[in-house]
Amino acid sequence: MGDLDRVLVLAGGISPEHEVSLRSGRRVAEALRRLDVEVQVVDADAALLATLAADPPQVVFPVLHGAAGEDGAIREILELAGVPYVGAPPHACRVAFAKPTAKALVAERGLAVPRGVALPKSAFSDLGAPALLDRIVAALGLPLFVKPDQGGSAFGATPVDTPEALPAALVSCFAYSDTALIEERVAGTEIAVGVLDLGDGPFALPAVEIVPDGGVYDYAARYTAGRTEFFCPARLDAGTAAAAAEAALTAHRALGLRDVSRTDLIVEDSGRVRFLEVNVAPGMTETSTLPLAVEAAGLDFAVVCRE
Repeated sequence: MGDLDRVLVLAGGISPEHEVSLRSGRRVAEALRRLDVEVQVVDADAALLATLAADPPQVVFPVLHGAAGEDGAIREILELAGVPYVGAPPHACRVAFAKPTAKALVAERGLAVPRGVALPKSAFSDLGAPALLDRIVAALGLPLFVKPDQGGSAFGATPVDTPEALPAALVSCFAYSDTALIEERVAGTEIAVGVLDLGDGPFALPAVEIVPDGGVYDYAARYTAGRTEFFCPARLDAGTAAAAAEAALTAHRALGLRDVSRTDLIVEDSGRVRFLEVNVAPGMTETSTLPLAVEAAGLDFAVVCRE
């Protein structure tokens, strides 16, 4: 695309992940400035379209997490403004952001996924919550994991070990979304696999193994330095590492993603790799897995951002 002169980094937004997005945006901006690229960091607010029209950047780098940033809306607006941008197009974002939909699509491509159900809040009030809760536990067993059908950073996500804990987990989940994804909790090693496309087609970065000190990779474990131990590359045998890379590439392609994505997987003790979810605007903070993987691959984070 020739020399890169001016980049607009979009960070902040109105989702609960605002603070993380700002940290991601600052990190990307600092990296690009190190390569003498002129960078402006702006929030996605009422002034955005005017800013884009008054002084169109060469390209926009969105690092907005959560709704608007990842549900396709901001990409739709950038398309309307006629500005090129980094990352997946609107339709792919919509599909990836809806976790039950993304899960169904990757399962069609042969990836193993946890068994689960997606149910709206109304189902519990309309059909009688106690009977429905009993049926869920009978069908899926315990332990379970409850999370909103969209969104990230583990907001509203709760591990459930007993039937008594399920109602509270759903209440927490419904604070962030009207639909809950209730899944069997798969035991194993949690890994994140980034996929990049710098122009020659997508390739997987080394897997990052995630070992949170409290056993659950929640918001605090994600964004507090020292709360989580990361191993990159992950402590996997060559065959399992290859299967994890293939799973991330399959998800990236199946959902029509572009430039960058991160797929979260669980490696069971048997070595089987199971898909959890995929992220179209991965965190770029100092505790995020994608920059760690870029470094482990022997790549320069700044150069990757520029490319």
